[in-house]
Amino acid sequence: MVIDSTFWVAVSFVIFFGGLIYLKVPQKINTILNKLISDIKNEIDESEKLRSEAKILLDNAQKKLDTAQSESKEILDQAKKDADKLIIELNDKFHKSSEIKKNLAKNKINQMREVAIKEIKDASVKIAIDSVKKIITTSVDKSKLDTLFQKNLEETKEELKKINS
Repeated sequence: MVIDSTFWVAVSFVIFFGGLIYLKVPQKINTILNKLISDIKNEIDESEKLRSEAKILLDNAQKKLDTAQSESKEILDQAKKDADKLIIELNDKFHKSSEIKKNLAKNKINQMREVAIKEIKDASVKIAIDSVKKIITTSVDKSKLDTLFQKNLEETKEELKKINS
């Protein structure tokens, strides 16, 4: 048999693998790989846990956001209702106060009118009396004048009583 280099390569190959088996290298590699697989599974499980916790936190945050939005909508609706009530209330108060002011102005105008009419009547009576006095003093004698004066005075009193009533 010829021992050539191929034979020695085969022998060295067998010795190499035998040494590996003898030194339990495949078992160590298997152990290392199993440990890596276990670590990867643990990391995957941990990431699944974190993902589920994150989903729970996200759901809770979404619920809180929805609750906050509904509460803010309710608050806005209530504020709108209150604002509408306040506007109506202020509008009513404005109309009532303007009505009161209008009535006060009417009353004041009526009073001023009555005062003006009374002043005009008083001035008219005074002018009439003065005119009658002048006419009577210049054209009528004293005895007729006294009787006429008394008669006119009584008539004037009666007329004033009628006007004031």
